[in-house]
Amino acid sequence: MLWLNFLHLYQPANSPSARIKEAVEKSYLRLTRLLEDNPDLRFTANISACLLERLRTDGFIELINRWRRLILSGRLEVVGSAAYHAFLPLIPEREALYQIKRQEELLQEILGVDVRGGGFFFPEMAYTPALAKLVKAQGYRWIIIDEASLPHLLERNPNGAYLDANSGLQAIVRQRRFSNAYAPDIIGDLLESEVAHELLITATDAELYGLRHEDPTLELEKIVALDNLQTQNISDFLDTQKSLVPVIFRAASWETNWDEDGRNPFSVWYDTNNKIQRLLWRLARMAIAAGDKYGDDKNYQWYRWHLSRGLASCSFWWASGRDFFHNFGLVAWNPDEVENGINDLLRAIRSLQDKRSLKEKIKAENLVSTIRARLWQRHWRQFWTA
Repeated sequence: MLWLNFLHLYQPANSPSARIKEAVEKSYLRLTRLLEDNPDLRFTANISACLLERLRTDGFIELINRWRRLILSGRLEVVGSAAYHAFLPLIPEREALYQIKRQEELLQEILGVDVRGGGFFFPEMAYTPALAKLVKAQGYRWIIIDEASLPHLLERNPNGAYLDANSGLQAIVRQRRFSNAYAPDIIGDLLESEVAHELLITATDAELYGLRHEDPTLELEKIVALDNLQTQNISDFLDTQKSLVPVIFRAASWETNWDEDGRNPFSVWYDTNNKIQRLLWRLARMAIAAGDKYGDDKNYQWYRWHLSRGLASCSFWWASGRDFFHNFGLVAWNPDEVENGINDLLRAIRSLQDKRSLKEKIKAENLVSTIRARLWQRHWRQFWTA
């Protein structure tokens, strides 16, 4: 059986150092050792640039150097993405392009790799036709998307690869059922099954392996040592796929549930019935507009620093209140995490020195007061347990 394993390494840029350290010790070091100890093992990964910046700042230089060696050896393939994990479908194209370019710059600077011409990962696997065209225009070759983006009645390709008819990009499709489980357990069952299963495509947060799911018996290490399991980088796999079937994909994410979400495939991040999310996006649009208006501000660098961090998808996700027990998670509700995003969006506007920005500052302060009041009132009334 061939296993294509895509790993998403990410921690928000405004995470405390203790959280970064925990992810390193429980997940990143384990996966790094796994690749180093198994010369034939191949994984493809998105390593978010904001995580790389934090690892460098927090002193994890040796880990970065080990990744550089794995990339040079061909064992680890790295792809493009958005540097600060913005939810791309809901921000202006120019902001999406900034984050894509910033990811490229930091991967080149820190890991010494040029990802253009290879793969691309949409944060939250949030695909839209417009974004696919933007990615194609930047020189990328392929994307990874979730099964939710497939047309409703499409007969599944056993090879898991298609051609995006909208953009011309090659597309590898994540198998959701297997990705929402712990891969070593699934692989063991499939290898023992009498029903042949030649290809397994999983895409998960890298933090699943250790940080979010404990594996005291080292099932992952046992699985990758099996002779009847092969792995391959996604680019190498796509090189073997000829005459891909063109498909018109739907806008969707790796959390889209068409039975529940109706016509809004991104409702986890922007549910029109969620008053807090509506206000958060109003604040985000306000912060973006302020930068457009005062682009020559002498303090623009700090405005940009805060804006990038404030637009991370996490703040909107943690305001959803959705239950993610099916995916090794809990209820997506954490007012402190939401506050992290609020604070950076507000600080972006506060950073502007132009005296004409006073009006924007007052509006932002008032809006943030409203958001915080709603956020904590909902928390105490709905989620708090003594």
